[in-house]
Parts: sequence; structure tokens; C-alpha cells
Amino acid sequence: MAHNSLMSVAEDVADQFLRVTKRYLPHVARLCLISTFLEDGLRMWLQWREQKDYIEATWSCGAFLASIFVILNLLGQLGGCVLILSRNFVEYACFGLFGIIGLQTIAYSILWDPKFLMRNLALGGGLLLLLAECRVAGRTVFAGVPSVRETSPKQYMQLGGRVLLVLMFMTLLHFDANFFSILQNLVGTALIVLVAVGFKTKLAALTLVIWLLIINASFNAFWNIPSHKPMHDFLKYDFFQTTSVIGGLLLVVARGPGGVSMDEKKKECVNDRRQTHKSSSVPNYTARRQPLGPKARQVNAGLLGQCSVRRE
Repeated sequence: MAHNSLMSVAEDVADQFLRVTKRYLPHVARLCLISTFLEDGLRMWLQWREQKDYIEATWSCGAFLASIFVILNLLGQLGGCVLILSRNFVEYACFGLFGIIGLQTIAYSILWDPKFLMRNLALGGGLLLLLAECRVAGRTVFAGVPSVRETSPKQYMQLGGRVLLVLMFMTLLHFDANFFSILQNLVGTALIVLVAVGFKTKLAALTLVIWLLIINASFNAFWNIPSHKPMHDFLKYDFFQTTSVIGGLLLVVARGPGGVSMDEKKKECVNDRRQTHKSSSVPNYTARRQPLGPKARQVNAGLLGQCSVRRE
């Protein structure tokens, strides 16, 4: 009973938070989601020579191809951010940012680093949720009538986005023997499983947002490191990438888990029970009507004859 009451209180707090922030939460989520692309695009502009020299030295591709790489990252990321914030050609912007993620994964050899690879995949999950948000639901046969239990590509994109988002938390697990690390791993694993399967999704995602905000401000405080040290850029990159994952989770909080989730299946079961209860509670008058016997027919005929005589 205590567990149920505590869960009910937590859900009430989450619902109150959504009611207060429903107008602004999607915009904040998009801004957080594109923050890492915005920061990286500006870094390409401010560190043009360093980025070009790194690509040229790593791949021995020459100054021209290295410059093309930097230009693609600069224009692709800043242009995609502008389109997403202005809500214009969002799908094309998301596909372009997907391409940037893939290009950087190969160019910076992230493919062979499991930690950074999972973080890039989590970033792709946030973009997948953003892409699902701008998709219009498919048309039904009758205009204005919503489709019932339709498993659309949008719902699968929401499922894929949720699953990819939780990869970020796999990189935060610490396999230490102390009590705090074990408790953190257990709670974090439970929350990411809830988000992945779509059970109590909004509450679990909101809890993960709070957890990530605390971890991000504590461990990725790049503002405390002098700008000339390499650790400053590393923590700055990590900070904004984590902020983008927070944006993806905020989209889950604002828009829900989608159709392929336990929460949605639970709603369908409740609606089915209500429909069954309504249909069973309506009296079936046609079933109660009995055929008239001979005496009843004679009485009816006599009454009709009397009525016709009175009219005359």
C-alpha cells in the first residue's frame, strides 16, 4: 500500500508538471536536443584550422578534402539547427543531422570506441523522436475518424528512439563495489528498462532527466577548466551531448511513448472494458418482444374497430 501511494503521489507530481509546462516543454526539448549540433558547428567555425589539420593528419586526405569535411560539418549542423528551431523542413534537417553523426563516427574513429558509439546512437535516438514528432498520422478511410490500433511507422520510430536513448545510461554505469554505485546502477537500470518498454514512461523519463541534469552539472563542468586545456573541450563536448539526450527524454515526457508501449496497451485494455460494459448495460428491447397470441390479436382488432367507429 505504501508503495502504491508513493507511486500515485509521484505520478500526480509528474502530471502537474506537464500541465504547467505543456506549452513550453516541446520547445525546450528541441533546443536541448540540437544543442550538441549547435555547439559542434560553432566549434568547427572557431577551430577551423585545428579541425582541418586533424582530419588531414589522421586520414592523409590533403588540405582540400579536409576543408570540405569541415565545411560539411559546419553548414550541415548549423543549417539543420536553424531549420529545426524554425519548424521548417524538419524531416530533411533530421536526415542531414543523421548523416553528420555517421560522418563523424567514421572520421573520428568513434566506431571502435563503445562508449562514444553508444552516445552517438543515443543522440540518433533523440533525432528519431524528433522525426517521429513531425510525422503526420496516416489518413483513414473516413475523414475525421482516427484509425483504431494502427501500428504506423511513427510508432516504430518512437519505439526505436526510446531504445536508443537509454544507451546513454549504459555509459554511466559504474561497476564498483561500494553501496552508492550499486544503488545507482540498480535504480538507473530499472528506469531505463521502464523507458524502453514504455511502462510508466513519462514518470521514468522525467526521473532520468533530473538524474542526468545532476550528473551533467557535476561531472561535465567544463566552465571550471581553463579553455586552453584539452580537457575543457572534452568536457564541453560531453556536456552538450548529454544535454541533447536530455532533450530527447523531454520529448518522451511531452509527447508520450507512442503506440508500441505498455502504457498504450494498458489504455486500449481500459477502453475495451468500458466499451464492453456500455454495450452490456444497454437494454435489448428487441429480444424482449414476444409474438402476440390469438386473444391478444382479437383484443387489438376490437380496439382498432372502436377507434375507427369513433372517427366516423
